[in-house]
Amino acid sequence: MGFSEEVRGAAETIRNAETVSVISHIDADGITSEAIVRTAIARAGVPVTSHFVRQLEPLTMKAVPEDDSLKVFVDLGAGQQNLLEERGLSVDEVLILDHHVAQPCETPYQQVNGVPYGHTKLSAAGVAYFVARELDSANVDLAKIAIVGNVGDMMARETLGLVGLAAEIVEDGIAHGSVLAIRKDLNCYGTSTRPVHVCLSYNDDPRIPGITNDMRGAERFLSRLEVASKTVDGRYRVWEELGRDEKKAITSALVQQLLANGESVDRLFAESYIFVDEPERSPLRNASEFATLLNACGRWAKPRIGSSVCCGDRGTVYREAEYMLNNHRTIIRELLGFILETGVTELSHLQYLHVGDRYPDTIVGIGAGMALGKLNWRKPILIMCTLPEDPTLTKVSMRTNEWSVRRGVDLQAVLTLASGEHGGGGGGHPIAAGAFIPRDAEEVFINRVNELLRDQLA
Repeated sequence: MGFSEEVRGAAETIRNAETVSVISHIDADGITSEAIVRTAIARAGVPVTSHFVRQLEPLTMKAVPEDDSLKVFVDLGAGQQNLLEERGLSVDEVLILDHHVAQPCETPYQQVNGVPYGHTKLSAAGVAYFVARELDSANVDLAKIAIVGNVGDMMARETLGLVGLAAEIVEDGIAHGSVLAIRKDLNCYGTSTRPVHVCLSYNDDPRIPGITNDMRGAERFLSRLEVASKTVDGRYRVWEELGRDEKKAITSALVQQLLANGESVDRLFAESYIFVDEPERSPLRNASEFATLLNACGRWAKPRIGSSVCCGDRGTVYREAEYMLNNHRTIIRELLGFILETGVTELSHLQYLHVGDRYPDTIVGIGAGMALGKLNWRKPILIMCTLPEDPTLTKVSMRTNEWSVRRGVDLQAVLTLASGEHGGGGGGHPIAAGAFIPRDAEEVFINRVNELLRDQLA
């Protein structure tokens, strides 16, 4: 059976269901996956409810309804099939739509997953979209939300744009008229909402000497090019609203600056995705910023707010989502300041810090990613924190960059192996991963992670 056959089989299973319960993860990929699946199922006339979980483990299995509904697991389930089996769920009541590596399991649960077929750059939202499109071709209007999920789960980061089946979704969005793909845009976050000089100074992929981590340097750079940073009424301009000639002047100068410093220009440009049906200067205008808003909702325990925004709510719910986004950014800035002020401990192949219980475990990974660009960016960073609900466990979050990944670093492999040696569990992606370990194993675990990174780079 191939991927297309799995998609058709899943659609048929949903059509034949009397009721459906969707169980989803709380990050941007999980929220978009849930919104896509729930919308498509409801449009098909099948009663559907949704349930969000931070992770699928024994304590959260209680969120899975004990009824006769078809349980559709999205953005989780593939790697936790033993839990479904232990719960007593039968083949007939489970459908998994995921993009994580599947765990061996005696019960042959129905699953749609691109990984076994080489579609490793397709997130769960992408999988959910193909099932939705199979249910009804009119569901192409959900392509936009699937793009947000794919971008939010970093499917476009390594390749500087969505590829493979994820690129097919982009073409659907373009044909629908809701998506504009800019094939060779500036590879920079915040192009729809951040002032241009802020956008440039925050960018570290690639790192631009004299501009990265130097806001005044970025302002001087624009001034030399005679590119106005403000409008006539004093409002800062964003990248998206610059003219073509202005953008060309900036990118040409960036190329020269990189080459003059012996740096590669390979990652200066990337494909970006603009949603033309959203207001300009809105966080919903750009796929990467839309994903950040959804992550804020999920990480502050309000994934349903994010799901409602995905489904078109632009009233009170959207204002609440914006509030969470702003609060999210404030706390992240505080976390970043704490990391930089406290400092990290450096080992031969790793830098790490324990933040205790000062910040929730749902955001330490984001702080780690932001801090990496301001610390020793050549070494992966690991941040630990305690869990108030279980003081015997430590949450671990790791981040690295494309520079390290291209040299062989795979954080998912490292954390899965190192945490498993202590009875914990880990997962994620080569560039970003997380794990839970026993609190009394922290020191040994850190040294083991350093050893594994050394072996990967050998």
